[in-house]
Amino acid sequence: MTAAGTGSGAGNGNEAAEGTEGTARTSGTGRPPLRVLVTGASGFVGGALLARLHRDPAFDAIGVGRRPASATGYRVLDLASPGAAAALDALPAPDVIVHAAARSSPWGTRAEFERENVGLTATVLAYAARLPAPPRVVFVSSASVLTRAADQLGIPSDAAAHPPFISRYAATKAAAEDLVRRHRGEWVVLRPRAVFGPGDTTLLPRVLAAAAAGRLPEFGTPSPVLSDLVHIDTLVEQLVRAATRPGAAGRTLVVTGGEAVELQSVVRRMVEAAGMPAPRRRVPRRVALAAARGVEFAWRLARRPGEPPITRYSVIVYAFSTTFDDTATRAVLGAPLVPTREGLERVIAGLAAARTSARAAARSGEVVPSEVRP
Repeated sequence: MTAAGTGSGAGNGNEAAEGTEGTARTSGTGRPPLRVLVTGASGFVGGALLARLHRDPAFDAIGVGRRPASATGYRVLDLASPGAAAALDALPAPDVIVHAAARSSPWGTRAEFERENVGLTATVLAYAARLPAPPRVVFVSSASVLTRAADQLGIPSDAAAHPPFISRYAATKAAAEDLVRRHRGEWVVLRPRAVFGPGDTTLLPRVLAAAAAGRLPEFGTPSPVLSDLVHIDTLVEQLVRAATRPGAAGRTLVVTGGEAVELQSVVRRMVEAAGMPAPRRRVPRRVALAAARGVEFAWRLARRPGEPPITRYSVIVYAFSTTFDDTATRAVLGAPLVPTREGLERVIAGLAAARTSARAAARSGEVVPSEVRP
């Protein structure tokens, strides 16, 4: 089966001739729309992808996730629950599965990462194996599987991952990739690098929270820290291309915005635009890495809840250069929809606008909705 073709119509006994909202849906080309199942659709990436697919008549998409959400075509389905297999089997058989469900936190127990990154991937692949026609599986991995506590410039975007990994998150993402490559149908592995943009629940919120608490340092480094990032609109479009392009099958590719930026400078601009205090401390990165290692050890020893104030993962991502040569990705998937710098300017302008709105509302005595607060 080739995902770039028409909807398979191959069934598990639960297909319907109508779209997910109960009305007939056609692609506009005379062919049935491609049926796509998106896991993790209550999250940042999965939710953005589901919204994109529902705007396009070429697709008939269903999204599942463990949290309630109001998105069109969304259903609550906890892949870790005992009834997950039966609930998946009751869905219309997809032509493509985009597996975005994961534990993306930099902190957690080994069991949590194994269950949510490896275990859930195994559940999705077992479901795919039960279908009469194997769907293409597009797995949302992470560029962190290639990240090291060292400056790396121009890593090939199709480079192989290998230990040692910088975190349990990266190790379990790499293990899940290995499972996906055993899928008997077509598969694609995409490794996004530091996703940002509207709806971001991880990257920018963490930076602003650290700045607000006075815990955001600058790191002393031998040279400016260069980093690739990817805007959410670029990642979503590359996922769509990965789901539909024949040449994407069997490829493992890093996804970026195609232009590295000086990371600490970008962070300073974001913090200033949001009206947060600028970093005042400058810490040598090796000192920060050693401190993070000690804090993590003490945190685990004391079995403290929540995430420690500093982790090795966050130091490595922020204090070491990591850039990619995206030649292979462009050859297969095409150019980024939103170049990194353009996406960052949008975010910075949004932060400044939110700050202006908050000030105006404060002067007038209005309550500022949380979504427009910087």
